[in-house]
Amino acid sequence: MAEKKMSTNRRNQLKSLLLQIGESMLEEEAREAEQEKEMYMKESCPALSIPSCMQELQELCRKIHKQIDLVDEERYDMEIKMNTSKKEADNLKLMVQDLKGKFKKPALKKVRMSADAMLAALLGSKHKTSMDLRANLKQVKKEVKEEEMNSGDWRKNIEDKAGMDGRKKMFETEA
Repeated sequence: MAEKKMSTNRRNQLKSLLLQIGESMLEEEAREAEQEKEMYMKESCPALSIPSCMQELQELCRKIHKQIDLVDEERYDMEIKMNTSKKEADNLKLMVQDLKGKFKKPALKKVRMSADAMLAALLGSKHKTSMDLRANLKQVKKEVKEEEMNSGDWRKNIEDKAGMDGRKKMFETEA
């Protein structure tokens, strides 16, 4: 059977109805959560009555400290349970991965590519740039001076090695 297409008007109307229903459900859930919170607070936290004498006040403090200790113990127990369940979940994940099997990584193939081809691959076909790396390099001819070979004392050509005349003067004034 061929499916009938829904008109855009009908689709938009249904979508808005769904959104309205969802919004009302969210509001109702928020109200219920607020009511549950109020009920819990009424049950677990009775209204505080501050006693007038010192002994009653001390008894109240002791009672509150005992309650704090109980709550801390419960929180600690919950943290331990949560940590153990996290460790169990991690171990189970590892076991599932082991059961699925181990996959070997394939050896990568060596690809020979020129610099122009790399630029074309990276930048796309839009940019037409050629890159001749060897053209940008300086050619240096190595010449060994006879003086450098023969001179064993570095103090002979101090002016040549100082580089800047001002530096030499600066050192001379300090000494």
